[in-house]
Amino acid sequence: MVNIGIVGIGLVGAELVAQLKATSNKHLKVVAMTTSKKMVLSDTSYAPLTYANAQDVLTHGQTAQLDAFAAYLAKSPEHAVIVDCTASDAVAKLYPSWLQSGVSVVTPNKKGFSGDLSLYRAIQASAANLGKGGKTPLAFHESTVGAGLPVLSTLADLVKTGDKVISIEGIFSGTLSYLFNNFSSLSSTTAARPFSEIVKVAKELGYTEPDPRDDLNGMDVARKVTICGRLAGLDLDLSTLEIQNIVPEPLQKVATAEEFMAQLPNFDGHFQKLNEEAKKENQVLRCVGLVDMKGGKSGVKLIKYPASHPFASLQGSDNIIKFTTEYFPNGLIIQGAGAGAAVTAYGIFSDLLKIQERVEGY
Repeated sequence: MVNIGIVGIGLVGAELVAQLKATSNKHLKVVAMTTSKKMVLSDTSYAPLTYANAQDVLTHGQTAQLDAFAAYLAKSPEHAVIVDCTASDAVAKLYPSWLQSGVSVVTPNKKGFSGDLSLYRAIQASAANLGKGGKTPLAFHESTVGAGLPVLSTLADLVKTGDKVISIEGIFSGTLSYLFNNFSSLSSTTAARPFSEIVKVAKELGYTEPDPRDDLNGMDVARKVTICGRLAGLDLDLSTLEIQNIVPEPLQKVATAEEFMAQLPNFDGHFQKLNEEAKKENQVLRCVGLVDMKGGKSGVKLIKYPASHPFASLQGSDNIIKFTTEYFPNGLIIQGAGAGAAVTAYGIFSDLLKIQERVEGY
């Protein structure tokens, strides 16, 4: 049995609860749930909760206290896991203490694995040692990169089997994938549309952050690059990566998302010029994350690719990641849906199954 506590019952947290309830697996039990305001804990029998979403927790819960939440799970007679579905720096900083208490961690939260190197190392060290009560805590974060795609597990296997990773290159953002797949195409049947119009549609579809600059500035991709680079053996740091912010400089400083969206059409000519330059060379524009194991070139860049390249033919909002290694000199490619509550929850669920298998010994 694995007892689960979920921190953050938003879209992903609620979807995870739904997926767990839909399965016939009775060995994964949600016994605690918390929002930033309220939490619900099962009793001392650690029976499964019947609640499904944040409203249930807000209606039936007590005042949220993360220390009490974690302590409850640490006392579990069965293996316990905290699933952090937030994007909080403060919550990520608690991972080492949770792991040291014998509680495993599963999360799509990128902050703990891409932020300060000392925190990352503390998480890794805490997950490698026996916790209190002789429990061996585990830390899984597959869904921090590519949502439900097996990006990190594949990379970890490459490293563990002794393959030498040469480079990692990918379209890591579903938002940026959608924007440039629709804006920069060599298809004669695709009518050219202004960049601002495509951003507007993406925002209406819910593909972007409330402020699209949080996608366009490259930081989300940079965090994923950092996570991949660290797993491959580099001590990457966000502060030293080369990150190309594709938001025009005057728009980086406007106060609100509304102002940004209102002024973005004034810069359609800038983006159109970039696109036309690429088309003259029979190429397309793609916003790509890069990990160069030789050092010096890791970062986020807007790059031109020929029609023959796999990145050029990407559709919709898919992610695509290419590992170039000694065993795979022509590249090992992973492609598919890399964003959305359903696939992110799937990635979390798969990590929980890995923990169950470790705990139950099969």
